Amino acid sequence: MPLDTLMPSHNKLSAKIVGALVGFLLLALLAISSTLFLSWQLEGSAAAINDTGSLRMNSYRLSILLAQTLDGNEAGAAAGRQIALIDGTLAQLKKGDPQRPLLLPPGAAIHAEFDLVAAQWQGQLRPAAIALLAVGGDQQKQALRAFQVQVEAFVGRVDQLVQMIELDGETRTFWLRASQLALLGLALVGTVSLIYLMFSLIIEPVTRLHEGMHRMKEKDFEVRLEVDSSDEFGQLAQGFNQMADRLKTVYGNLEELVTVKTATLEHQNRELALLYDASAFLQRPQPLEPLCQGLLARICDYFHADGGSVRVLDASRNNLHMVVHQGISPELVKREHCIKVGDCLCGDAVLRKVTVIHDLRKMDKAHELECHREGFATVSVFHIYAQQQHLGFFNLHFRQPKTFDAREQSLLETLGQLLGTAVENLRLAAREREMAVSEERNLVAQGLHDSIAQGLNFLNLQVQMLDQSVSDGKIDDVSEIVPLLRAGVQESYEDVRELLHNFRSRLVEGNLIGALETTVDKFQRQTGIAAELVADVDGAPFPREQQLQLLFIVQEALSNVRKHADASSVLVRLEDRNNFTLTIEDNGAGFDPGGLDENGETHVGIHIMRERAQRIDATLAVQSAPGEGTRITLTLPQALRRAA
Repeated sequence: MPLDTLMPSHNKLSAKIVGALVGFLLLALLAISSTLFLSWQLEGSAAAINDTGSLRMNSYRLSILLAQTLDGNEAGAAAGRQIALIDGTLAQLKKGDPQRPLLLPPGAAIHAEFDLVAAQWQGQLRPAAIALLAVGGDQQKQALRAFQVQVEAFVGRVDQLVQMIELDGETRTFWLRASQLALLGLALVGTVSLIYLMFSLIIEPVTRLHEGMHRMKEKDFEVRLEVDSSDEFGQLAQGFNQMADRLKTVYGNLEELVTVKTATLEHQNRELALLYDASAFLQRPQPLEPLCQGLLARICDYFHADGGSVRVLDASRNNLHMVVHQGISPELVKREHCIKVGDCLCGDAVLRKVTVIHDLRKMDKAHELECHREGFATVSVFHIYAQQQHLGFFNLHFRQPKTFDAREQSLLETLGQLLGTAVENLRLAAREREMAVSEERNLVAQGLHDSIAQGLNFLNLQVQMLDQSVSDGKIDDVSEIVPLLRAGVQESYEDVRELLHNFRSRLVEGNLIGALETTVDKFQRQTGIAAELVADVDGAPFPREQQLQLLFIVQEALSNVRKHADASSVLVRLEDRNNFTLTIEDNGAGFDPGGLDENGETHVGIHIMRERAQRIDATLAVQSAPGEGTRITLTLPQALRRAA
């Protein structure tokens, strides 16, 4: 739950701290602002004293310049500028200049005195000075003496104004120092207050919480914190107390909880161990009976069953055959070796396809079953499935009453599925072997037809001709036919040997390159035809089945070269990178590839190679022309390669 919903905002610790800090900040800003204001006014007063004091010097200088005009000096212009300078100074003092700063203190007496100074200048000195510049002779001297008397009075008035400004500055300096002392005192008080505030709001609650946690660490679950506020630390103290209550309750029942959890974990570990052991066992290559017997023994040992059996379903006849059993008498096995679907309790469970646990003690004595007569109190039926296909079931027999909870039933059903998958894999492997044998027999038949059958047909024809020649007494014809018969028999013999060698070919540890080198070398020795193997291999290894098919294709191609090509050299090239390419090229007589489909009976070898290529998802291309040799190219793209 958010903390905002637990307390008003004004009770929050953050609100208290922020409020105190903002209050101290406002007081500090007020003190600093007053100090800055007083400093600014003092600086302006100091500038006003300087400008006011300059009026005395400028008045005396004006008097001197006016006196110089009596001696005939050209001082009139300078005197006029001096008058303008005094006018400007008075105007500047009256107006003030905040940027310098320059300003008269705001006191009424000072402003009244300044008005008198300005009035005396404007009403007496300035008109007198202008008049002196306009008159001459004795009148000018008399006027100059009167002007000098007025200057003395004006300077006295200015001195009085300066003293008033200085007195006001002293007062403001006093208040500036007082403000600075007040700011220093505020800093000290604020620091002490903040320390006290932090201690009371944060440090003290944290210390109490730390002490409470330390006591709880020492297993003192009686510790409780005092809730003396409604802020976050108050909420934290309440939560700590609730946690302490909960820990006290939990710790009181801890031993019982540990015992229960330990038993649960041990049971789960035993289940996992059984599943792992059963899964590893069922993955081993073995016949059906040892497979079922091993799993049944593990299940009986885990559940302490006194007996058990495994039955498989013959769906075509609705029979349930007992494959393996243990802990059951031979008489019971003999009587129930094969039962019908729907018969007995087990057959009925198969018919309804449900897991059944029979308590034989509750059955009517009039309908007592063989299992009950054997002394079993409980018989359970768990089904064997593979991909939603029902394959059979297995029984567990107990001489003492036995019940299964939901977890145990789920475990047994999982084991039934594992067994069903293993049984189905055995069946699929058997079917795959049958299909492979059938396909290989077809290829063998085609090979026999291509070589032996045609040779025997030729020999049969020659024998008929020999018989006719003998009957007609044509000895010359007989002498011609006998060598042909001998050559035909020899060729058939060599074909048989070659076929037997090819059918017995095996890969040593999947070494395709080594097997091809042996095949090419033997071809060269037997036929005298120059043969070379060039291998550029950098791709992933092929599965053993694909390697065998590639070896058979090379053997068939070399056999065709021996029989039909009349070649002097053969090149076998492998390029195995991203894509795989196998090329068998000879410089023999060649033929027209367009007649392959029309004359299939005479090109069985090429058809066999194409069928073998299709079995590994490869394509076989034939390039040839009469008199230009033959090239056979097998290509297997990377996307169709199988992992070894």
